[in-house]
Amino acid sequence: MTAAAFPPKLTDPRAFEIALALLEGFDRHYRLFRATSAEAKVRFERGDWQGQQRAQALRIEFYDTRVAEASALLEARFAASGLPMAVWQQVKLHYIGLLTNHHQPELAETFFNSVCTRILHHAYFHNDFIFVRPAISTEYIENDEPAALPTYRAYYPAPGTLRDTLRRVITNFQLDGEFAHLDADVDRVLAAVKQQLGEFRWRANFQLQVLSSLFYRNKGAYVVGKIINGFSETPFALPILRRDRDGAFFIDAALFGEDDLLMLFSFARAYFLVDMEVPSAYVQFLRSMMPRKPRSEIYSALGLQKQGKNLFYRDFLYHLKHSSDSFRIAPGIKGMVMLVFDLPSWPFVFKVIKDFYPPQKDTSRELIQSKYLLVKTHDRVGRMADTLEYTRVAFPRHRFEPELIAELRHFCPSLVEETGDDLVIRHLYIERRMVPLNIYLQDATPEQVARVVVEYGNAIKDLVAANIFPGDMLWKNFGVTRHGKVVFYDYDEIEYLSDCNFRRLPEPRNEEEEMSGEVWWPVAPRDVFPETFGPFLLGNPQVRESFMRHHADLLDAGFWQAHKERILAGHVHDVFPYDPARRFAAG
Repeated sequence: MTAAAFPPKLTDPRAFEIALALLEGFDRHYRLFRATSAEAKVRFERGDWQGQQRAQALRIEFYDTRVAEASALLEARFAASGLPMAVWQQVKLHYIGLLTNHHQPELAETFFNSVCTRILHHAYFHNDFIFVRPAISTEYIENDEPAALPTYRAYYPAPGTLRDTLRRVITNFQLDGEFAHLDADVDRVLAAVKQQLGEFRWRANFQLQVLSSLFYRNKGAYVVGKIINGFSETPFALPILRRDRDGAFFIDAALFGEDDLLMLFSFARAYFLVDMEVPSAYVQFLRSMMPRKPRSEIYSALGLQKQGKNLFYRDFLYHLKHSSDSFRIAPGIKGMVMLVFDLPSWPFVFKVIKDFYPPQKDTSRELIQSKYLLVKTHDRVGRMADTLEYTRVAFPRHRFEPELIAELRHFCPSLVEETGDDLVIRHLYIERRMVPLNIYLQDATPEQVARVVVEYGNAIKDLVAANIFPGDMLWKNFGVTRHGKVVFYDYDEIEYLSDCNFRRLPEPRNEEEEMSGEVWWPVAPRDVFPETFGPFLLGNPQVRESFMRHHADLLDAGFWQAHKERILAGHVHDVFPYDPARRFAAG
């Protein structure tokens, strides 16, 4: 057995001090993270929608700020980057010991990795110094303090008392305010539950398990739980909204089953604000309701996107080990600013910013990265795909098709490093793979064309409601998910709607202007002429017929300008993560 197989002796006193400082840095991060999530309740009760959106965006920055603070502290106190590797091995062992009874050990391990990889040279990123696999189990962690809420509450209604139990589920969250018609809302929920369950036999263990925190996002608060009857489990969610006119609350719908929950927790929506002492217990509970959803995506949906990113990469490495297909240039029309490739057996695409662009693309790498950050911190309203951003990703070079390597060398030489058997990409984004809308339309039936064109228009209108102008609205920049949703995924020309100036085409003043094939009128950088969208989008007669029947207003500057004015006046639109037909009588 080699010496490396034995754990190092804990001989350096600095190692424990560094481990303790690292954990204190993480604990500070999670206190702030949790406080912001807990304050979502007050913002919801007050109807502070702008504040809720700001909190959702700012919370994303917490993690990197705390990592930078911890790294600077370790460098100042211990000259951490110059310490021998034997000291870092001891730091990791001390850190593992400190996590034994911790309530967020998996998050603390990821924080450790983030600080270490910021301080140490990338050559040292291996099992001896970072957590490639989790060292602390997250099974059965619970907060045992007497006053602490459990992860979920269990309710055991007897036959005939389900209505009273549902009422108690709602009131136990102790929202500061009144429900407009709570009894009527509970009656609607009860009717929906009975319709969902159908004729069933009441088992001895009939119960409702409900997560102890509401899930806040945008203008909604969601009760999340499951109904258990014998061996049957039915996930459910109840959206609670607030009336603008008097601040009264109401239950807007009843959602049931995995598919409804998957839409609620979609990768194309903003992260929830949830007050969690033991996040792994929440993830385990949610995974029992959505077994098809990876744990990485659940962590991200809960606002713990760095943990989600860490788990995603572990899943990716595991998949690489158990697959043999090759990375290839992604099917579809090639982008002008992004080189996109994929692995056919893995349901994601990899996007690399090119080093140069055609003349018509007046942009830069820094500007493109700022657009992706805008989407990360914005309300994605179910219409913009979340992205995972990575630096210095090492791929096995032999798994790359020659054509892809040639494209990377030509378009992205500054971001590609070939070392031995590895091909390292210095910066990339990873997104969920979807069927590009232009490809979908090529093979679609007339009924599918009609439906997806309506969905395309709805997607743009949802983006408009969220103060987003997509910039390039061509079909190729949108994708179709497996649920049939149309989602935008090309962000290099995205703008805030409120920053754009929507204009009508001026009338030509003479025959020369009327016959001109060039733009003869003055155009400022953020001027947009919606009338010009049609020739680029509506060449297919069937597409045009469906679009003009449902979304002709998208070609009218007045539509866009009216929404811009409402947004500038402070209005926050309602965008529902469920079919409007599922709504009860509103408020």
